[in-house]
Amino acid sequence: MFPDMSQYTWIVPDFVWELSENIDLDKLASALPELEKIAKLLPDMEKIGENFTFLKSLLSTGLGSEVNGASGLHLLLETTGESTLRVTDVPPTSAAMSDSSDKQFKKQGLLSELILIQQQIQQHEEEMRRAAANNAPPPPREPSPNPAPNPSPSQSNRKSYDKEKIDQLQEELLRTQSKYQRMLERLEKENKELRKVVLQKDEKGIHQRNVKKSLIDMYSEVLDILSFYDSNYNTQDHLPRVVVVGDQSAGKTSVLEMIAQARIFPRGSGEMMTRSPVKVTLSEGPHHVAIFKDSTREFDLGKEEDLAALRHEIELRMRKSVKEGQTVSPETISLSVKGPGIQRMVLVDLPGVISTVTAGMAADTKETIFSISKAYMQNPNAIILCIQDGSVDAERSIVTDLVSQMDPQGKRTIFVLTKVDLAEKNLASPSRIQQIVEGKLFPMKALGYFAVVTGKGSSNESIDSIKDYEEDFFQKSRLLRDGMLKAHQVTTKNLSLAVSDCFWKMVRESVEQQADVFKASRFNLETEWKNNYPRLRELDRNELYEKAKNEILDEVISLSQVTPKHWESILQKKLWERVSTHVIENIYLPAAQTMNSGTFNTTVDIKLKQWTDKQLPHKALEVAWETLQEEFARFMAEYKGKDQDDIFDKLKEAVKDESIKRHKWNERAMDSLRVIQHNALEDCSITDKPQWDAAIQFMEETLQSRLKDTDSIIADMVGPDWKQRWLSWTNRTPEQHIRNETKNELERVLKLHEDHTAYLANDEVTTVRKNLEARGVDVDPVLIKDTWHQLYRRHFLQKALLHCNLCRRGFYYYQRHFVDSELECNDVVLFWRIQRMLAITANTLRQQLTNTEVRRLEKNVKEVLEDFGEDTEKKVQLITGRRVQLAEDLKKVREIQEKLEAFIEALHKEK
Repeated sequence: MFPDMSQYTWIVPDFVWELSENIDLDKLASALPELEKIAKLLPDMEKIGENFTFLKSLLSTGLGSEVNGASGLHLLLETTGESTLRVTDVPPTSAAMSDSSDKQFKKQGLLSELILIQQQIQQHEEEMRRAAANNAPPPPREPSPNPAPNPSPSQSNRKSYDKEKIDQLQEELLRTQSKYQRMLERLEKENKELRKVVLQKDEKGIHQRNVKKSLIDMYSEVLDILSFYDSNYNTQDHLPRVVVVGDQSAGKTSVLEMIAQARIFPRGSGEMMTRSPVKVTLSEGPHHVAIFKDSTREFDLGKEEDLAALRHEIELRMRKSVKEGQTVSPETISLSVKGPGIQRMVLVDLPGVISTVTAGMAADTKETIFSISKAYMQNPNAIILCIQDGSVDAERSIVTDLVSQMDPQGKRTIFVLTKVDLAEKNLASPSRIQQIVEGKLFPMKALGYFAVVTGKGSSNESIDSIKDYEEDFFQKSRLLRDGMLKAHQVTTKNLSLAVSDCFWKMVRESVEQQADVFKASRFNLETEWKNNYPRLRELDRNELYEKAKNEILDEVISLSQVTPKHWESILQKKLWERVSTHVIENIYLPAAQTMNSGTFNTTVDIKLKQWTDKQLPHKALEVAWETLQEEFARFMAEYKGKDQDDIFDKLKEAVKDESIKRHKWNERAMDSLRVIQHNALEDCSITDKPQWDAAIQFMEETLQSRLKDTDSIIADMVGPDWKQRWLSWTNRTPEQHIRNETKNELERVLKLHEDHTAYLANDEVTTVRKNLEARGVDVDPVLIKDTWHQLYRRHFLQKALLHCNLCRRGFYYYQRHFVDSELECNDVVLFWRIQRMLAITANTLRQQLTNTEVRRLEKNVKEVLEDFGEDTEKKVQLITGRRVQLAEDLKKVREIQEKLEAFIEALHKEK
């Protein structure tokens, strides 16, 4: 029975059914004057519509019937089953224009010729039945006592003649059917051209309307979202898609390319080319193009250079998705293919199943491929397109056992036998192919069985040449001629129609149930949020990141609000802490060992010059850089107290560390800083009494701080004194006892020689050691020198403090260059030079910080935030917690539910 096309309106693109509802036909008529020319080239659709009922009755026994696949599956394999424009879909003006071309179509007589051919087919079939009846053996009779005579020669000739006539009629029938099929294809091609013209006109904006997304595009969007959705509520993705599985090099990629009508996948000879799942969304459109989900570039599949670029891009994406040390990846590559006449569906091409891991593959490649395949096939609504290589022994197939495990009843499996041309040529018994396509050779069950040919094996073959070769092969093949294969079981075209039919049937049956599942999941997630975070907004990870980004930028801006006084104060303090030890130990103390003021000043000048040339500028820049970091961290810590969300702590710490890591101090400032410091240290003129007093105070504070530190070190060396031992009940260790005895002996030396130099002579060390041995204390010379160093330092600092107090009133003598005075205060001048250098250096560094470095740091922070914002893995790593995951799940579930509901609504409208 010819199918009722109204039941299959989902095959027809959305825009066709919406033409009469959304288009102002009068405006369309005035905007399309060239439709008269188009109508002359197209079939008389009105005439075909008038004769549609008559044609159905005539074709009831032809190829256009509804066929039954194996296992009772009713698959629409009608050649005219693709969408054709109905009379109501064509604007009235177009129908009127087509009247002028009636004579041209009548001259062609296309419809009459179709009817005539169908009558010829019926006549040939009737003649074949009569010939077969005449050639049938007579019914058995009762045995006769007398044997029957041998058949006469005339009877033998008659049988031979009948057999030849039957063969002739069969050949004539095949030729007529082929002619009939070609004419139907001609009609279909003309119809496709008409759809393409209308789509192109619509694309150019003549209709002036908003084109809605097609059903398949809406459905594909839902699948893309689900592929990245990881639910904690066990909400599984059970939405249908066509899963293409097969043994490696079985031809599954070629089958998919034939359905997509373009050679879009990378090819190789025997090697593994499909290294990750590729989701291909097929839909109808005016131009044959392909586009990746995450890209805006369109590949024109009609141009060979674009096809080559597309294959190269797919190969690059596959290799990029494979982690180091692996061969295949579960990461899905999403691709959309649009074109005239393409059946709408979503297919997933999986890596080919292998039996052995070869050299160069990861050890777990076989198990990984099985795991990926099972993950897709275990979806109870997935349609499994099982591809079997017909050119190899069926017993070598692995995929059939895998499919049988996942779908033992065969309720959602379609079996495809590829390379049938090679199978027919190589098999000694072609009936083996018949066993396969009838489901009798394998224990695997399936809805339907198909046999296809996907070319001669050359990667340079075009889709059109493969189609021609496939059609030519099956026209001449004895598999069809001898009835081993039925017409509806062959060609990739019939396969694509059947798969599309199954896909949409499964979608209609399961999509509403899936929508209910996500609705329940949404309710659970919203309930958990209300119970745990009732006063917080539902901010997902990206929204939280934007909030944290603004807070961090506000904190960075706060650096520019730091006062110059604060910068200079902390810079001067930190710089002196960094260099004070060097000044005391390497400059002041050696210079103080000299005998007169001239030698003191000379020693100081030389050592200050060496210090400025080598170390001081580097130390100053280190201090400035550390100060900038500490102030940045301080502001971020202070901002945290202002109702800040602690969920940002890891992110802020990472941004701070990365920004500081990227920040490079302007090294060109070092040379100018060296000159400034050198000039500051060369100035020895104290102009007024306040400067003198400030230098005295700075020197006194420094000496007292060093003396306190030295006393603490000596106390640790010798242990507790008698008072601490009595009050705290503690005793000295043996080492502390030796240290204490050594200290007492060395103090006698200092008492006898108050002007002793900073170092002990060897004979003095020997004398001290012998004196201690005489008291029963065995001591090492190194310990003696170490103890002396601390004692002499304390002695020196105590003398320096006394001298500092004497110089408080020495500014008058300083102005007279200490003439006629025994007081010399050159050490005060040294500390004034150091103090002035610190102030000038702090001022210079502050200017560089506020004018340059703070802005550069702010720029670095912005760059880091931009980089982190584009790195999804980084955001997942830095913004974590149940609250974040719950908000993410809520956002995804709502998006999925809304898109599913929109899809279901559009699906119901299309019915």
